[in-house]
Amino acid sequence: MHLYNAWLPPPVAEETKREKDSFASVVRSVKHSYRPDDPESVYATLKWISVVDLFIKAKSELALEDVGTLVEIGLELFNTSQNKLYAQVRWGNILIRLLNKYRKKLSLKIPWRPLYDTLIHTHFTRNTGPEGWRLRQRHFEAVTSLVRSCRRFFPPGSAFEIWSEFRSLLENPWHNSSFEGSGFVRLFLPTNLDNQNFFTDDWIKECIGLWDSIPNCQFWNSQWTAVIARVIKNYNFIDWEFFIPALFTRYLNMFEVPVANGSGSYPFSVDVPRNTRFLFSNKTITPAKAIAKSIVYLLKPGSLAQEHFEKLVNLLEQYYHPSNGGRWTYSLERFLLYLVITFQKRLQHEQKHPDNSRQAELYLGKSERTSFVNVVLKLIDRGQYSKNEHLSETVAAATSILSYVDPSSVLPFLACRFHIALETDGWKSSFLIKGDSYVTLTSLLLSFVSSQMTATHQLKTAVMSVAFAGRSLFLTSLSTSSVKPVDLGGGDDVFIELLMISLSNALAGMDANDPPKTLATMQLIGSIFSNIASLDDGSDELSFMPMIRFSEWLDEFLCRLFSLLQHLEPSSVLNEGLNSSATSGTFLVEDGPYYYCMLEILLGRLSKSLYNQALKKISKFVRTNILPGAIAEVGLLCCACVHSNPEEAVIHLVEPVLLSAISSLKGTPVTGFGGRGATDVSVLTKAKPTISPALETAIDYQLKILSVTISYGGPALLRYKDLLKEAIVSAFDSPSWKVNVAGDHLLRSLLGSLILYYPVDQYKCILRHPAAPALEEWVSTKDYNDDEQFIGPEWHVPSDKEVQFANELLDLHFQSALDDLLRICQTKLHSDPGNEKEHLKVTLLRIESTLQGVLSCLPDFSPSSRNEMIEDPGPPFLIAGASGSSVGSTELREKAADIIHASCKYVLEKKSDDSILLILIIRIMNVLGNYGSLEFDEWSNHRQAWKLESAAIIEPPINFIVSSHSKGKRRPRWALIDKAYMHGTWRSSQSSYHLFRTTGDFSPPDHVILLMDDLLNLSLHSYETVRVLAGKSLLKMLKRWPSLISKCVLSLTENLKNPNTPEYTVLGSCAVLSTQTVLKHLTTDQKAFSSFLLGILSSSHHETLKAQKAINEVFVKYNIHFGGVSRSILKSMDNHKDGSDFADLVSQIGSLSFDSTRLHWRYNLMANRVLLLLAMASRNDPNFSSKILSHFLKNLKSQLPQTRILAISALNTLLKESPYKMSVGDQSVLSGTLQGNAKSSLEGALSETFKEEGFFNETLNSLSHVHIITDSESSSSRGNHGNSSFQSLADKSITRFYFDFSSSWPRTPSWISLLGSDTFYSNFARIFKRLVQECGMSVIVALKSTLEEFANAKERSKQCVAAEALAGVLHSDVNGLSGEWDSWMMIQLQNIIRAPSVESIPEWAACIRYAVTGKGKYGTTVPLLRQQILDCLVTPLPPTVTTTVVAKRYAFLSAALLEISPQKMPVPEIQLHVTLLDELLQNMCHSSAQVREAIGVTLSVLCSNIRLHMSFSVDHSHEGKNSDIDNHLKEQSWVRSLTERASEAVLNIQNNSHSDSMEISAETSTQNGYLNGDSQDDVKWMETLFHFIISTLKSGRSPCLLDVIVELLYPVISLRETSNKDLSTLAKAAFELLKWRIFWEPHLQKAVSVILSSADDSNWRTRSPTLTYLRTFMYRHTFILSNSEKQKIWKTVEKLLTDNQVEASSRLNLLLDGSVREHAAAVLAGLMKGGDEDLAKDFRDRAYKEANLIQRKNKQRSLSSGQSVASRHGAVLALVASVLSVPYDMPSWLPDHVTLLARFAGEPSPVKSTVTKAVAEFRRTHADTWNLQKDQFTEEQLEVLADTSSSSSYFA
Repeated sequence: MHLYNAWLPPPVAEETKREKDSFASVVRSVKHSYRPDDPESVYATLKWISVVDLFIKAKSELALEDVGTLVEIGLELFNTSQNKLYAQVRWGNILIRLLNKYRKKLSLKIPWRPLYDTLIHTHFTRNTGPEGWRLRQRHFEAVTSLVRSCRRFFPPGSAFEIWSEFRSLLENPWHNSSFEGSGFVRLFLPTNLDNQNFFTDDWIKECIGLWDSIPNCQFWNSQWTAVIARVIKNYNFIDWEFFIPALFTRYLNMFEVPVANGSGSYPFSVDVPRNTRFLFSNKTITPAKAIAKSIVYLLKPGSLAQEHFEKLVNLLEQYYHPSNGGRWTYSLERFLLYLVITFQKRLQHEQKHPDNSRQAELYLGKSERTSFVNVVLKLIDRGQYSKNEHLSETVAAATSILSYVDPSSVLPFLACRFHIALETDGWKSSFLIKGDSYVTLTSLLLSFVSSQMTATHQLKTAVMSVAFAGRSLFLTSLSTSSVKPVDLGGGDDVFIELLMISLSNALAGMDANDPPKTLATMQLIGSIFSNIASLDDGSDELSFMPMIRFSEWLDEFLCRLFSLLQHLEPSSVLNEGLNSSATSGTFLVEDGPYYYCMLEILLGRLSKSLYNQALKKISKFVRTNILPGAIAEVGLLCCACVHSNPEEAVIHLVEPVLLSAISSLKGTPVTGFGGRGATDVSVLTKAKPTISPALETAIDYQLKILSVTISYGGPALLRYKDLLKEAIVSAFDSPSWKVNVAGDHLLRSLLGSLILYYPVDQYKCILRHPAAPALEEWVSTKDYNDDEQFIGPEWHVPSDKEVQFANELLDLHFQSALDDLLRICQTKLHSDPGNEKEHLKVTLLRIESTLQGVLSCLPDFSPSSRNEMIEDPGPPFLIAGASGSSVGSTELREKAADIIHASCKYVLEKKSDDSILLILIIRIMNVLGNYGSLEFDEWSNHRQAWKLESAAIIEPPINFIVSSHSKGKRRPRWALIDKAYMHGTWRSSQSSYHLFRTTGDFSPPDHVILLMDDLLNLSLHSYETVRVLAGKSLLKMLKRWPSLISKCVLSLTENLKNPNTPEYTVLGSCAVLSTQTVLKHLTTDQKAFSSFLLGILSSSHHETLKAQKAINEVFVKYNIHFGGVSRSILKSMDNHKDGSDFADLVSQIGSLSFDSTRLHWRYNLMANRVLLLLAMASRNDPNFSSKILSHFLKNLKSQLPQTRILAISALNTLLKESPYKMSVGDQSVLSGTLQGNAKSSLEGALSETFKEEGFFNETLNSLSHVHIITDSESSSSRGNHGNSSFQSLADKSITRFYFDFSSSWPRTPSWISLLGSDTFYSNFARIFKRLVQECGMSVIVALKSTLEEFANAKERSKQCVAAEALAGVLHSDVNGLSGEWDSWMMIQLQNIIRAPSVESIPEWAACIRYAVTGKGKYGTTVPLLRQQILDCLVTPLPPTVTTTVVAKRYAFLSAALLEISPQKMPVPEIQLHVTLLDELLQNMCHSSAQVREAIGVTLSVLCSNIRLHMSFSVDHSHEGKNSDIDNHLKEQSWVRSLTERASEAVLNIQNNSHSDSMEISAETSTQNGYLNGDSQDDVKWMETLFHFIISTLKSGRSPCLLDVIVELLYPVISLRETSNKDLSTLAKAAFELLKWRIFWEPHLQKAVSVILSSADDSNWRTRSPTLTYLRTFMYRHTFILSNSEKQKIWKTVEKLLTDNQVEASSRLNLLLDGSVREHAAAVLAGLMKGGDEDLAKDFRDRAYKEANLIQRKNKQRSLSSGQSVASRHGAVLALVASVLSVPYDMPSWLPDHVTLLARFAGEPSPVKSTVTKAVAEFRRTHADTWNLQKDQFTEEQLEVLADTSSSSSYFA
């Protein structure tokens, strides 16, 4: 049994034993209600789903075979309900919960293929069903989660099948199918035991190769990281050591952080289609969780992983520092969190299975644990004081978890950081007092308060860290078996001291003006006292806290607390109306549970004497203060006292306040409404009595304090029975409404205190820790056994006397109040309407108050049986649950319902404008009709649940301090009791909720129907507050009794149809109709369905703006949640003889949907939309479809733009037969031989429509208006009408068809910027394509003239439509298309290419791209006309054309080549590539910059296509006929020609720019212009080459061309700073992209040699960029560079420190040399930060030695005789590099280094400025911790630093 159930109140816990049988009968019922021969019967099973969910949430003990049976039925139901999305969502979600909960106990085999088919069928087909996008989204989430839950049950062989299925999708990395493929692999690939044989080292190699094929794409990275992480975790037989360097390189580079002042995000990430991102859960951020998981599971004794992990952290730690925050902080924070959580999970698993011999040698021992913790501490240290709240909280939680793993590392660190925070906070650590000396706390506190409080967030974080680690500090100090603190450096009680200091500090932290710090300190006090078993000055147990006398501390604490309460300001103005609750408090109550918890824990743990001491002080405070601004806070203080010891506390707290309140009420005027007996009407006719505001406030305060105080009073209150009755009656008798409401709170609280179940000893310590008796033992729910009941809570179970007292109160304030109410309504009791209103108000308040107090203890209505013959088999049972003892009777509830119904009628007649009365009536109806809803609200609003997840009260499952490990997290007993209490509350709200829904034998009780009718009326009231409240209560009723929905819908839709309905009634009707409860019901209820649709569509006469908006919203919600129409509706509609059949409904709606002038365009749109939904729901009726199709075809030329767009959606969805489309095999057959092809059933109707005169002309014209061409054009989006700016959001949700999902186009990433942004809508193109396929050549004939006219039009919008229509026709592949191509299309295309206009280039490029797009899922099937179109593009242009036309042709070519599938290219396409390659290489020096860019882009696409094709042809060699072409390609002459020509061109350009700078006169420069024609060609050629490099890197195609890019590194680096501006700009762009590129072996060696030679280059313009590049290059490749390569790079950079290359020795060059040297120092600092410690140490020592030598020589002789400036500057820069390599730490060598550096401050420039800058930077980065770090310097060193520093006081 689960702990929460075992700890329920005894009467309920006993009942839970019946749940196993009850669940078995539910499973049987599910079986009976599903009939495999009737697919519609799945709807009958849905009502059982929430019942099954009930058992899961109730944590019931169920028989495993029942669960197994249910899962099998569920999977069968899921797989057979293919088109019933809603049913699949419901069953899918319940299966996920069952499989996750019982995953380790069930033995199932679940095939993967049906799940994949469901996914494909619903989300990856072109013609998606009619369901709304919200439902589709839920469906997708359900299916994908279900796959994840089922993966562990996939049978053997599944992994192999899944990989074979999706491997082919990954072949072409530049097609969107590869993104889908990676998503599917991640989703489906199982890593269970059954499939372990599939995973091998070779497979991992293949994966990593595929991972490489798309660079810089977080979506792609996420998929592969997740797959690899799962394999790493589950299979340790793979040799991971081999892969570690490559994996860590990827992990490091996935964190997008700014390296060496660069950008912090990919400069051009690969574009993943929106729908793919939506479908495969992926945030576009670093997959920190998967990276952390991989790293943690790679760690094992003796593995490389630990060393690599350390290096990774060294590189990333700087980005955790508060001064280095940015958009990367989030992913770094997640990384830290998941590292710690995954590490904890791994250790927990290893402790659970210590004897698994095969794996034991891979388990982490003590040394591995310690080294992991020490590495993570670096990140914690940096992030601890981050201004980012998430990071600082994560750091505190991580510290807490790790302190249980390795206290000897974490706790000293924590103590040290806490002292630093106090130091910077102005609290000197001289308060650390050793030994047994007692210190009066007051003096300590005074010193603390008098000091200045600064850096609050630092102190808050420090206090939070101690609170979170409180338990580990205690355990380490006190346990007998733990690591002794002596090992940890420091005395015996160093950690206890820390806790005591923080506890004293906490008192000063309670400050009404600083909420965050106050709450943090309260959390700390709560955390510390949750650990201590009991607090007592006298006991020996607490001798471990010699510093503190608890009685003194307690006094001081209470003084502080009282002062805090007196200074509180309420957060909101106190509300005088109905909604003022006793607990609308200040930040102490509103911002978290810490205040109340702290009080409960503290008062619960005090010894008897300390408790009495506290009680007296609190009692005195409460008696002598009235604080209306802190009612809730003071009330909770008293409540905590009463909860801890009710008998004592009621005497000191309840009695005095109660007597005081009664005496205050005694002298006040009385109304007689309070329930003392018959009301004397004569009294009321006089002037209205009042009481003074001061007295009113005092009484209100006292009664509300009382109401909170007595919450847990129970039997202790019985002695004040008469006083309490008196106080309540007097409060209701008062003429002040404020006092009446306070009386309501008191009555409510008193009833709850008497009859409800609640824990009594919740905060007492029952269990002491075996290893440390002074501490409490904490409990884990997972370790619970049935025999451990003794530690369960003691419950308040009401005694007979309490129940009797509660029944008396019911008689007094419920029975008699009901009689009063009836009297007022039936007899005209009051002549004065004001008095009548007051009397009604108080009477209703008494009734509501009683009902709110007894909750569900007043028995529910009993439902009426539909079948009179059924004998009552006794109360049905599902799950156990009760709030308390039963009081009153069902009859009493029924009486109340009747009287409330009568009074509602009376109030609506006589006082319908009185909202307070109506609101009270609605609340009473809500409690009467919705049994259990109050408990449900309390459970869902339980703010206290926050505290349970605070790390301060969680002890992780692994605890190495006392070596006791558990199965789950341990929590203090009080926290678990709290959870059990809330669990009980939830159970009581649900125990009878579903009882009568599941059987058809019962109908709703008559009284519920009465109340529902009243609520329906009230939900249409003219006041909005009344409508909203009534609507909410009504919905709860409808949810519980779905059979009532139909009646509601019929009456509400009548309101919409009726033209005389007032606006507020329309608003109320819409509010109810738009709820999901109602919309779901429409799916299966035929009457409600047609009434709803016709109601909405016939509501256009409501013309007010609000009404229209509301109706529109209902319709949009209906669309979003549309779940289809069940077969049963279609059948029942067809079976009706009275003519109201489905076709009739359709024709009614159809008549509304034509362009008729009388109907508003939005209604026209809605009618069309409904028509489309119905057409899709009944697709199989051809007669019906053709009618609707021709209707939508005509709508294409509608005058209303929205209707046109909807028509496009409709045609795209409904056109589905393609009789004229040729299958792949037919394409060789000549056109015109179409024989036995069946005609489309729709062709007749459609062809009539488009043969009408001018049909296409009008249509294209109408469609051209949809194209809104903006100036910027940047916001347009492909594929859908994203920028149709005339559409409001609501219209879009009606017209846009959900997602275009995978049929969205283009199917390859769009990255070519020179194509511009087009307004080409692929949906439009698709309609023309489908029309041609549906009706054949007749469409093309009808379209031809219009198309030609529009293609030559001047307006761009007309050309857009022409491009779409032509694209659709070209891609249609119908019989006879080739003939049309020859006769007119080819000429048309040639004209387009040669047309001089440039505006519509983007659209025509998109048209060509659409026309050549590959067919089929992977885009590998070649369309019929692709080759002809390509030939047409390749045909050379006449020599006379302008350069824009040349550029246009190349742009078209690049667009077309994007769509080719390189891996499957037929011979003609390969030949075309070869021909084109030669043409491009010859034209690289073209005179026009625009053409050069186009050539560069086309070349990058072409070369990458060739390379990818070659990589496949190696594997699949072709037949002989094209081997010559292959051989030609294999020679790769183009690579040689590119690289050789590049190196020549670079030399020429450099020489030329050098000679240019030498000869400055005008004549020579003009001669140069003439002479250097060759060098001009070189520059142009180079520009084209740079465009090629930029395109290759931008497009993500670089993996195929890495060898070429490496060869071209030198040109990019050396021309970055050249005199030709355009060339330099392009080189810089390429350079920025190259910084992000990782080079793998074998290209890495080549890259290193290029870099080393560039660093040695004689030209400083090459050396400087090389250094810039080196900083990022080393960072990106640190894991894969060999040691020898690193040493070479290190030496080269070191040499540059003394860079003194002899160029022209002008002053400028001296400066440049200096800048190169400083640059080299910065690179070295970076190398030392993340590089190899041995190399760094060696360098540091040499640098220090050399600088020391120079310094000594300086002293001995004059400066002039020293070495050259370069070598002196170099020596100083070596020191600077060492100092700057540790920006925040203070290693032991640093003081000497920085002091020596400061001694060079007197040297001349450039040395002096270098020293000043470096010391200033050192000062900035060490400012935070300088107070602590300066102790490592000697006095003399500090003086030297002070002399150098501009603000000398800093180092003083």
